[in-house]
Amino acid sequence: MFTRLKRLAAATALLLAPAANADGIVDNVNGITLDAKGAVVRFEALQIDPYGKVVALYAKGQKRPKKLVWRLDLKGATIVPGMIDAHGHFMGLGFQQLQLDLSATTSLDDALARIGDYAGKSRAKWVLGRGWNQEAWKLGRFPTAVDLDRAVSDRPVWLERVDGHAGWANSKALELAGITAATKDPAGGRIERDASGRPTGVLVDAATELVAKVVPQPTPRERNAAFLAAQQKLLSLGITATADMGTTIDDWETMRGMADIGQLHLRILSYAHGVDTALRVAGAGPTPWLYGDRLRMGGIKLYADGALGSRGAWLKADYSDAPGNKGLGFLTDDQLLNLMARGAMDNFQLAVHAIGDRANQQVLDAIEILSETYKGDRRWRIEHAQVIDPKDLPRFAKLGAIASMQPVHQTSDRTMAEARLGPDRLAGAYAWRTMLRDGTRIAFGSDYPVESPDPWAGWAASFTRQDASGNPPGGWRPEEKLTREEGWAGFTIGAAYASFADDKIGRLAPGLWADFLILDRDPLSVSPAELRDTKVVETWVGGRRAWGAKP
Repeated sequence: MFTRLKRLAAATALLLAPAANADGIVDNVNGITLDAKGAVVRFEALQIDPYGKVVALYAKGQKRPKKLVWRLDLKGATIVPGMIDAHGHFMGLGFQQLQLDLSATTSLDDALARIGDYAGKSRAKWVLGRGWNQEAWKLGRFPTAVDLDRAVSDRPVWLERVDGHAGWANSKALELAGITAATKDPAGGRIERDASGRPTGVLVDAATELVAKVVPQPTPRERNAAFLAAQQKLLSLGITATADMGTTIDDWETMRGMADIGQLHLRILSYAHGVDTALRVAGAGPTPWLYGDRLRMGGIKLYADGALGSRGAWLKADYSDAPGNKGLGFLTDDQLLNLMARGAMDNFQLAVHAIGDRANQQVLDAIEILSETYKGDRRWRIEHAQVIDPKDLPRFAKLGAIASMQPVHQTSDRTMAEARLGPDRLAGAYAWRTMLRDGTRIAFGSDYPVESPDPWAGWAASFTRQDASGNPPGGWRPEEKLTREEGWAGFTIGAAYASFADDKIGRLAPGLWADFLILDRDPLSVSPAELRDTKVVETWVGGRRAWGAKP
């Protein structure tokens, strides 16, 4: 028996060991990538080693090596590096696929009809979902528990707003959470109330925890299903790596568990949900790269404020459409500084959510102070960086702070931002060109599931500043447009750099992973509308097909 096992082990070792020069090649392609400086590189063949890394790119007419184990002839099809989403919420996307999705609703009545229909088909004790947006409904107010009771009154209902910074509860949910007129607003949160002080059903930012804490937690089976749904969605869109902004301990355990059984097929660049989570998961410093560079917790995600849509973004002056309200600062200056210092002490990368101009100033001030002690290549990140006082814009480059932004937020938020800010405060809003000109490093993503994770829509928005309908003509504040290549860099080399992964992914070059896409068109030669309609034929990660028509 022992001899048979030894023979089997030896045979397995022979199968797994790479043969000399046992590379393969993806040949006869319209290959396009960027180099480390963002210049376009074209090639006709891509050689891949047995481990899944790029050996060489071959230009037209350049001789290929003779000793190859396999050759894939793509007959002129276009291949590009895999897209990287620099800011997403992985498990949130998965649960969005499995729960009620209200992101396409166009009115309150439309939403209530879908909620009622969904509840009628569901046996769950709670009706859960997300994606509502009172701005898209042109409602002129937040929805209420009374509104929601019209759809479902016999069970608790809890629905997250599209930006994840507010929630909508029916009366049953408010009752189970014990929320009454006597309930005080928590720090960093707000309970929307009527003229008599009674809760209306919408809770903003930290106040959402009052309901969230009584919502039943997902089972392990539901978590696994959400993981697979998110991964399938991202791979189908050509996303081979994603930053996960706010990984919880439960999220991390799901990711590790799925990876342990061979079900992790893309790369997850994890940022822990707060300092405590990072210390519990990773200990005294970032985790190593795991599972063939497919998973790493290298950073910590913190929040400085909320979002514009729920008027939780922290502004220096009052909201133009809500006098007396400047939004919500989640942390005092000292609290933020202390949390960032605690993470930096153990060499975690810090990524701080900041949307309003006051929040962005707060984070920049903290970075300036910390930079005196924590030197070297820190790559401080500010997530969203949407509304910035023009005088603070140059500070990003000066302090080495990465602006991690989402082009689709600009196209989705345009009219709402104009209403929230007024015309005088738009100069520093979504200021991509100004930042790049200042020397700021930019990384692009989508903030899924707040927005669709579709990177082709984000790329098109980056150099048109127009939505899918081509509005507004000429683009919104067109002086802040990027070039097509600069927009692409945000989703590839910029996003890789922002997560300390630029020595592994982000472009196709010798020594980097062979993460690439086979597309139905050349993204550099089509119109913006055609770019938005790009179809991914196959997605390859580490030299292996991870998604596509073929098994």
